[in-house]
Amino acid sequence: MTSPLPLGPAIDWETGRIELAHGSGGRAMAQLVDELFVAAFDNPLLARRDDQAQFAVAAGRMAMTTDSYVISPLFFPGGDIGSLAVHGTVNDLAMAGAEPLYLSAGFILEEGLPLDVLRRVVASMAAASRAAGVPIVTGDTKVVERGKGDGIFINTAGIGRIPPGVAIGGDRARPGDAILVNGTIGDHGLAILSQREGLGFATALKSDSAALHRLVARMLAAVPEIACLRDPTRGGLATTLNELAAQSGVGMLLHEAAIPIRPEVRTACDLLGLDPLYAANEGKLVAICPSARADRLLATMRADPLGGDAAIVGRVIEDPDRLVTIETGFGGRRTVDWLAGVQLPRIC
Repeated sequence: MTSPLPLGPAIDWETGRIELAHGSGGRAMAQLVDELFVAAFDNPLLARRDDQAQFAVAAGRMAMTTDSYVISPLFFPGGDIGSLAVHGTVNDLAMAGAEPLYLSAGFILEEGLPLDVLRRVVASMAAASRAAGVPIVTGDTKVVERGKGDGIFINTAGIGRIPPGVAIGGDRARPGDAILVNGTIGDHGLAILSQREGLGFATALKSDSAALHRLVARMLAAVPEIACLRDPTRGGLATTLNELAAQSGVGMLLHEAAIPIRPEVRTACDLLGLDPLYAANEGKLVAICPSARADRLLATMRADPLGGDAAIVGRVIEDPDRLVTIETGFGGRRTVDWLAGVQLPRIC
């Protein structure tokens, strides 16, 4: 791509660092945007270099979401802040049953950040965007003084189109409905914790970060009656189910033995005194549907690469107190309350 801008000396991507001038609105900023962001995210809408993206939309309902990513560390097994920003935003749209269409990306960079680190993050973000088929069509860059940031913060927004006939919401769960997850829980949270604290486990822990919109589309094609979808990110499965119970005015009953958890995640949680039900996920979803359709939905999920470990983990029950409870492996029951405090900050 040939730049229409009068740019300065070549950027030293190997040893150079972010300077305040890169956020000044002048020549250095224009060169950074042109050589890095426009080149990496290249698409016709972004190539116009306007302050907004202009596009036509089909008639019908739209979905819009926004999110910010402040994860530490920036790179972790299974992903990094760039790919995570794409996956998280795409998934927020997918949880409404929407087809993601476009993304925006705003970068807040700290003075002194190595340019090579930024280039790696942007390359990963671009690859995730292309793999998901959802282009980044507009964005922004700001630079803060050294010590007033933490390398990179990313803010995203996304818009998508909800197909006709799709009606998904957190207030639609009804007693008797089945509760499903598309795979093992807690992978992301424990992977981040192990990296951050330098914990050496015998088995490597890896984030489950992934874009779920294609899986959701297959699920809806098979079972249009899906009532609720939610990605259990911060606060994990436990907090997500408490949110849905509160929105729908129902209770939730889980079966501990049915919840898929990787042995290495369970072992790490046992060693650290953590509950995997509260551990964060970035490539998992909770689905609630009529019980009569649960087996079909489960089979559809298991046929997808992102749903091979899917399971029916419980059911919706009548409960005026809107509690989430779990049948333990010992035959008793305990309440699974909202997350109290912060189990692990800076998780996404």
